[in-house]
Amino acid sequence: MIRIKRAEKYGFCSGVRIADLKVKRFAAAGGKGAILGQVVHNERVVQEMEDLGVRTVDGIEAVTEPTIVFSAHGVPPSFHELAKGSGLKVLDTTCKFVYDIHKESKLALEQGYHLIFIGDPKHREVIGYTNDVEPSRYHVISSVSEAEAVDWSRYPRLKIFYQTTLNADEYEHVVRVIERTRPAERADTICYATKENQDAARILSTDPEVDVIVVIGGKKSANTKHLWEICREAKTAYLVQGAEDLKQSWFRNVSVVGLTAGASTPDYVIDEVEQKIAALQAE
Repeated sequence: MIRIKRAEKYGFCSGVRIADLKVKRFAAAGGKGAILGQVVHNERVVQEMEDLGVRTVDGIEAVTEPTIVFSAHGVPPSFHELAKGSGLKVLDTTCKFVYDIHKESKLALEQGYHLIFIGDPKHREVIGYTNDVEPSRYHVISSVSEAEAVDWSRYPRLKIFYQTTLNADEYEHVVRVIERTRPAERADTICYATKENQDAARILSTDPEVDVIVVIGGKKSANTKHLWEICREAKTAYLVQGAEDLKQSWFRNVSVVGLTAGASTPDYVIDEVEQKIAALQAE
C-alpha cells in the first residue's frame, strides 16, 4: 500500500490566500470586474474566478467592466493611474511583500543605486518593478553569461533584488559574478513562504523513506517549477497541475510518495492528487 508523505510546508502562501479571498468576496457582493493577468499562477484558481464572473484579461484596454483587479504579483505604479484615467475602479490584491520591494527599490533609486533584479524579465512581478524605471537605471539578470556581459564597474553603487519566487541558492553563482567586479548590497527579497516551501522540499527530497515526489502547481507558476527543480536533484520528481496529470506507471514498486505544492496551489487540488494516487494503486 502506498503511503503519502507531505512536505512540512507547501501550498498557498498568505499573500495568495488573501488575493483569492478578496476576489471571491468581491464577486459574492455582486462586483463586476476583470483581472489583469492571472490573479495567481494556477489554472484551477483562474477557472474558479471565471465561474464567479471575474474574467482574466491581458491588458487594461480590454476591461469593459467597472473594476479592474490587480493580481498578487503586483503591477507597475503607473498602471494605477492608467486604470483610474480609464474610469476604472481598482481592486488591488498585490502581495504586501511585493509592495515592500517596490518601496525598497524606489528608495534605492533615490539614493543613487543601480538596480539589479535577479529573475525572469517576462515575469509579471519583475515587470511591475521595472516598467516605470528608466532602462539605464537597472538590469534584469538571469544567467552567468548575462552577468558577465555587463561592465559593473561603471556603477558606483549596486543593489540586488531577487524575484520573490526564485530559489536564491541557485542564483548565488550569478550574483558572485557581479560582486567580483564591485561590492553590491543585497536586498532580502525572497518571500518567506517561498523559502519555507523550498526548505521543506529539500528535506522531503532527502528523506530515505520517499521513493518519488509529486509537485503540484500551475503551468505558469515559477515557485512551483523551482520546487520541482529542488526535488528532482535527489529523487524522481513529477510536476503536475492536478490529479488528471498523474500516471499509474509512476507508482509501480513505490511504497512512499512525497507530496509538495507551489504557493498558488489550492488545498483542494492537493487533496485531489492524494486521493487519485490512492485510486491508481487500487486499479
